[in-house]
Amino acid sequence: MTAIANKRILLGITGGIAAYKCAELTRRLTEQGAEVRVVMTQSAQEFITPLTMQAVSGNPVAHSLLDPAAEAGMGHIEFAKWADLVLIAPATANFIAKFTAGIADDLLSTLCLATPAPIAIAPAMNQVMYQAQATQANLATLKQRNITLWGPAAGAQACGDVGPGRMVNPDELVTAVVNYFSEQEKPQLLAGKNIMITAGPTREAIDPVRYISNHSSGKMGYALAQAARSLGANVTVVSGPVALAPVECKLVNVISALDMHAAVMADIHQQDIFIACAAVADYRPETIAEQKIKKTNSDEMVVRMIKNPDIVASVAALEKPPFTVGFAAETQDVEHYARDKMQRKNLAMIAANDVAQSGQGFNADDNALTVFWPQGTAQIALANKQVVAVQLLQLIATQFNANTSS
Repeated sequence: MTAIANKRILLGITGGIAAYKCAELTRRLTEQGAEVRVVMTQSAQEFITPLTMQAVSGNPVAHSLLDPAAEAGMGHIEFAKWADLVLIAPATANFIAKFTAGIADDLLSTLCLATPAPIAIAPAMNQVMYQAQATQANLATLKQRNITLWGPAAGAQACGDVGPGRMVNPDELVTAVVNYFSEQEKPQLLAGKNIMITAGPTREAIDPVRYISNHSSGKMGYALAQAARSLGANVTVVSGPVALAPVECKLVNVISALDMHAAVMADIHQQDIFIACAAVADYRPETIAEQKIKKTNSDEMVVRMIKNPDIVASVAALEKPPFTVGFAAETQDVEHYARDKMQRKNLAMIAANDVAQSGQGFNADDNALTVFWPQGTAQIALANKQVVAVQLLQLIATQFNANTSS
């Protein structure tokens, strides 16, 4: 059961190229148990068809304010009363301007005036339009009215420009929706607690252009950071190199295992909980060539490796360690290796996943975990990593609070 199970989400789609992402967004929301109804502007229908959105949502799509059939059933007032959350994605500069001015000249803009439900928007537009003074003033006004803004992201745009203005991707929007309802409905189990999370891979340099690394994307660690924030924690993320949007917390970027170890130990004494989610290289080259190593006629190249410091073991070995949670990414005998790692490193808890399973773990959007602690175990079924993160943080919070109260 997720935070959005049985929640009624009204998805408003406006006329931007990012409208094509709404089919995946709707699918992801319904996978988490939400009921989704879709309202489209006339311009939105130029980018994606109502039939497509009906197919993925399982509900008829509304797009006309003056549709007699709609008024006889789910008219604009009924739509407005039905929703637990109104999400406008993508929200174009034009729609944002209309919304700010209170214009109600189509079904979606009328709904936004008529609904008592909270409203969130995911801006999507050209980067110059986004940074225009009028758009920024409109967004500032909406924030003052308690309208939630998710995004935009920055990057390459359909027009060829590069900059802020991209709609955040569907998985990030699902995470935002889950976290929104978590914050509204669940107790702040970690309110005021300081949590440090390591995320992503490390890179161990061979020479100035080559390095040894692994397949970690950082998605699990970043999802944990978002989940921890939703439970009220003050979060620090020590992150290896990833291609993810920054989370709204203290972010320390590092490259190598030595960098990560130094960053963690510099601030660990301020932490209540430490979660070692990063895929840290166990070994690094003993020496780093100052110049690029040239290919020779030899069929072999020998790189002598030495062991990196064990970050999670270093934290757990402190005189007064925080509540320390490890991760075990295994390809066989998952429970055996996970329990052994927990005992050897004196961890309070460990989350184990089988990265040999297709579609979960490294570089995947989904994950499944078996969580062990000295007094028990729990299974977290395969789901989007944002959903898995919320469930894992709830387990961690429960055990942390039990330990600190005993």
